[in-house]
Amino acid sequence: MRFGFLSTYPPTRCGLATFTRSLAVAMTDPPSERSIVVQVLDPGEEMGFSADADVRIASALRPGDTASQAEAARVLNRCDAAIVQHEYGIYGGIDGDEVLAVLGSLHVPVITVLHTVLAHPSAGQRRVLEHVVGRSTAVVVMTEHARETLLAHFRVDSAKVHVIPHGAAVLPGHSLHRRAASPMILTWGLIAPGKGLERGLRAFARLRGRGIPARYVIAGQTHPKVLAHSGEAYRESLVSLARDLEVEASVRFFNEYLSPQSLAGLLSAADAVLLPYDSKEQATSGVLAEALAAGVPVVATAFPHAVETLAGSAGVAVPHDDLDAMTAALERILRFDDGSRASRRIGSGPSWSDVGARYLDLAERVRSEWAA
Repeated sequence: MRFGFLSTYPPTRCGLATFTRSLAVAMTDPPSERSIVVQVLDPGEEMGFSADADVRIASALRPGDTASQAEAARVLNRCDAAIVQHEYGIYGGIDGDEVLAVLGSLHVPVITVLHTVLAHPSAGQRRVLEHVVGRSTAVVVMTEHARETLLAHFRVDSAKVHVIPHGAAVLPGHSLHRRAASPMILTWGLIAPGKGLERGLRAFARLRGRGIPARYVIAGQTHPKVLAHSGEAYRESLVSLARDLEVEASVRFFNEYLSPQSLAGLLSAADAVLLPYDSKEQATSGVLAEALAAGVPVVATAFPHAVETLAGSAGVAVPHDDLDAMTAALERILRFDDGSRASRRIGSGPSWSDVGARYLDLAERVRSEWAA
């Protein structure tokens, strides 16, 4: 089968672009034919060029550009199935409703992946998502919680809804933990308001106050949209907060977009991953999936993906506004010592190759039903 993907895509740097690249590569291993991408762009953004041998960026979808909408549909209609990533903020129009024009012009099976499912959507968000699902042959959510929320709060056909979890890369050497003299806490991803990093810094300061000689590494570039709007003001405010909390010497900021190799190195050295996100409705987190796959214990605020997946030795989800609970959870993890300077880790969660196989199976089924 030949697949067409509608999404942001590298060189764009965002979680959705990374997700789509990982899925596209996983689904286009030989002997599949080359698959193509219609790259969703911001105003003024230039179309990129994929370095992946089996995936080609064929055209771009630009906000407010009806010609690009028609071209996107034409390109996707040349494929056996279209795989559409849905996030309200990446498409033009009110609540991203310009995607509906593309979906309405497709004459091939459509699998739409829902990255945000809100329990309390606005009227516009509800209308757009219900139309997106209505114009799709199948939809994928990544957790049971997202499926339950979708069926409880939107008028959709339950038979269309499938749960396929977020994939994770098999990182080189991820299973060997290099225990250091002082434990390391890691948060990574694009830096932007909403990631709860202020909360993370305050919990870290409390941890240090309890006598835990930990280090805190915050790794990742400032989100391109934040950078374009306000430069590095947000990152500088975090550095200032660390100074005010008197933990500046124990906090390191890595201002770089992490390669798989760099991430593997950080994960192999980390004793805990901290996800202090503000959102109480975040249905999926690629960072959480990668941490679980690497076998690093996670402390996260109680967003839905964390609540559903964290249990036992995998980590703990804590209330958003309970710094004492977050600090105590980190302390329990960091005080654990198995008596060795290196320990083997067992990750959890599916790899991208496993997830790609599940999407391939779903695509075969919807194509067969479409043909019938």
